[in-house]
Amino acid sequence: MGQTTMRDSLLSAEENRAMFERIARRYDLMNTILSLGHHSRWRRRAVRKMKLRAGGRYLDVGCGTGDVAIEMLQQCPDCSVVGIDPAEGMLDLGRRKLAEAGLAERAALQTGDATKLPLEADTFDGAVAAFCLRNVTDRLAALAEMGRVVRPEGLVVILELTKPHKPLMRLGHRIYTRSLAPLLGGIIARDRGAYRYLVDSVMEFPAADAVLEMMTRANLSNPRATPMTSGAVTVFIAEAP
Repeated sequence: MGQTTMRDSLLSAEENRAMFERIARRYDLMNTILSLGHHSRWRRRAVRKMKLRAGGRYLDVGCGTGDVAIEMLQQCPDCSVVGIDPAEGMLDLGRRKLAEAGLAERAALQTGDATKLPLEADTFDGAVAAFCLRNVTDRLAALAEMGRVVRPEGLVVILELTKPHKPLMRLGHRIYTRSLAPLLGGIIARDRGAYRYLVDSVMEFPAADAVLEMMTRANLSNPRATPMTSGAVTVFIAEAP
């Protein structure tokens, strides 16, 4: 893949997996604190844009502790979900949450690499990756893989933390994330370094136009972006080939 999909500052796949294994137990709590409780609304809006249909089969890439999978199954009680994540510790928590919500029979969570999905082509009605793409070393490959496994014209949805558009908002966002996230990561998750890295991954994530171009290069059609919360979060949508 081209150099624009790779950055030395990103962790390797194994380093990324190990980091999420370390912070799995406090991951949900940290998400709630650092997003000021907005992450549930962001997920809900992103899943709505997937246009789920009864009987559909959907893929959640980088499913983590299962929040997006649960949201999909709650919005569409007659669909099914497969979740992929490299960190078994995150998946264990996700399976527990699905069971507690009475949704375990309609979801299957398994380990896997976003750039080499262990799934057959054209077998899903749509796919989503929430807060995942910025941590993938070869993003172009991950997008292409999502397009490969989704049936033609099915939606590929990316929900990602981004930088606000307005200079003043961007400055406030930068100060907030760079100071608070590592501090709380050290206190609550006991891993300041992991949350310093996660903040850096947001700051280094490409602008919306570059992400849309990347989706086009991955052979996805009609890419578009919808910013939320003054651009602190963006939903990217495209169609599978």
